[in-house]
Amino acid sequence: MVLVLGFMKLWCAPEDIACVDFWIAGYLVIPDYANAAECATLLKRLDELLKDFDPSTISIFSTKNQKQYIDKYFYESANNISFFFEEKAFDENRVLMRPKELSINKVGHAMHDLDPEFRKFSRSEKVAAIAASLGYKRPAPIQSMAIFKQPGIGGEVVPHQDNTFMVTDPPSLLGFWWALEDATKENGCLWVLPKSHKDGLKRKFLKEGDSVRYDRESPEYDMSAFIPVEMKAGSLILLHGDLVHQSYENTSPKSRPAYSIHVIETDSTAYAETNWLQRNPDFPPEPLFERKAPVQTAA
Repeated sequence: MVLVLGFMKLWCAPEDIACVDFWIAGYLVIPDYANAAECATLLKRLDELLKDFDPSTISIFSTKNQKQYIDKYFYESANNISFFFEEKAFDENRVLMRPKELSINKVGHAMHDLDPEFRKFSRSEKVAAIAASLGYKRPAPIQSMAIFKQPGIGGEVVPHQDNTFMVTDPPSLLGFWWALEDATKENGCLWVLPKSHKDGLKRKFLKEGDSVRYDRESPEYDMSAFIPVEMKAGSLILLHGDLVHQSYENTSPKSRPAYSIHVIETDSTAYAETNWLQRNPDFPPEPLFERKAPVQTAA
């Protein structure tokens, strides 16, 4: 059963039932977070970004062969808006087999700061309220992605934990994932492994000089234990950083665009220097808010 709650009820104290349910299950679905107009605005903006994109610089995104496709373009995407193609978008001569707009896997990773429409959406009072309700004191978006899951070629995303890629000490990553169109089992919705966050982080993705590596092999999961999270357009799912989740290929004729941000705690929390995603010194993560400690007065 998918854990669902209306977002208005999530604006609460950390001990409220909604927050308790999130910590128990590791995820929470919030239907009707965004209205049709908000989804249409983001989709229109994505169309504009793709039309202006020059595909002569090719970078491919893959969760199956990630090390093979890591390059300078990928590293620099932490500080700009970059475009990544689907593995299956090219023929054997690395020529696109369909228009670029139908070949892109995702756009990332600083849209939440650099694009006006996505910045407005990512830094809304609703996003801040959700982070506050879960106990964050100085939360900052560290990464954002528009994920397309293109019809017919939308690639599989293998089981993983988001904390693998953005380690903080102590762990603090929180994922926001919005369906911009309906996400179904047919077009590649998310699948989650409930309560898997309670087993802790299984491996880390480490940057060492100009190369990257996992510190250990991926664990094997019981795929029958995953459950699909089908979502209507405008719905949001919150993901604990240690929750194991995945999505299958989109072999359907229907797209499955989504938008995602990852938020970390920056109050008394260290962001690992070995994370692949590193912001430039003059472009630090910008907090959503800062919860000040109460002023102590003399008795």
